[in-house]
Parts: sequence; C-alpha cells; structure tokens
Amino acid sequence: MAITIRLATIEDIQAMQNANLTNLPENYTLKYYMYHILSWPQLSFVATTTGNDLILDPTEEYSPDPKQDPQYVNKDEKIVGYVLGKLDDDPDKPPTPITGHVTSLAVMRTYRRMGIAGKLMKQCLYALAENFKADRVSLHVRKSNRAALHLYRDSLKFEVLSIEKSYYNDKEDAYYMKKDLVLEDLVPTKDYEYQDDLESDLI
Repeated sequence: MAITIRLATIEDIQAMQNANLTNLPENYTLKYYMYHILSWPQLSFVATTTGNDLILDPTEEYSPDPKQDPQYVNKDEKIVGYVLGKLDDDPDKPPTPITGHVTSLAVMRTYRRMGIAGKLMKQCLYALAENFKADRVSLHVRKSNRAALHLYRDSLKFEVLSIEKSYYNDKEDAYYMKKDLVLEDLVPTKDYEYQDDLESDLI
C-alpha cells in the first residue's frame, strides 16, 4: 500500500473535515479549511493511499456517494491524514520574525504507527521555510496528549514555551510550543532514514 503526501486542494476539504471529526475533539467548519487552503495554498497537506486495490469498479466513472467512505476523493485515492498550516495572522504581533502556525494534524486510526504524522509535519515545516522564509513555527497541544507531545518535542524538536490555561473548549490546558526553522535542516531527503516512534501518530 503506497502512501503519498501531497498539497491539499479545495476538493479535499470534506475528507479532511471527516478525518478531523473522526479523530480529534477540536473541530472546524468547512469554511475554516477553505480559508487555510485559499490563503496559504502551499502550507496544507494530505496523506493519501493510492493504487488499484482502492478502485471499486474500474469500468465506472467515480462519483461521490455519501453512502461510500467519505475519505475517498477519487476512485483510487483515499485521504488518511492531513495537516493544516498557516502564517501567524495576528494583527497585534510585529511582522518579524515571520512565524508559521500548525493549526491541526490528524491521521485516521487504521493508518497510525506508519510515520504519517511525522511526514506531514516535516512537509509543512519545509514549505513554511521554503515558500515564506518563516523563521519559526508554533502550535498548541493538549497536556494530556502524550503521544502528540512526544512527536513534537522528541521527534521534531519543538520546545515548550508556556502552558496556556483552559485553552480548549473543555477547559483543558495546552502546551504552547515553538521551533526555529532552518531551511537546510528541513530538506525532506536530508534525513530519509528518520523513523517515527511507533506511538507518535496517536494524535
């Protein structure tokens, strides 16, 4: 089974939202996904499975059907994870240093423990540095989400800067994390032997 990381498109947002609703407690409207993809089209990515094993009937044209798996975006392409990235657009913050932000990351449960979350994150970080010359990137993660914290802190080398009290709707605290970006260190082929911890996709 092949896994492909590619840029997200408007056609992907329903499947991305479904992945979010299925896997995460923080949920967004379709307009929010569209806002990311239209404003920063270089910064959101999806992980897809492709191949003949996904073709339901090769003799028929693909047409979306709500009774089918909503993760299918084409007859032979199924979205199994995504990352939403953006630039910090807070008008109260100075324009420099240029800071990116990872809004959301999700991987479908049946496709975890395959390093997909790490690959999505690495592609997003590289795109931030390459396309927007971002100096750093930030994100929030639940204090209770030990697997996500391990991915960000231990595998991707984010630093915990602070704890934001009652950040989430259910009043759970969040770690506020940042990472400095150096383009040369983020080239996707630079550390091709990199392997995520087997638990690190549990986000």
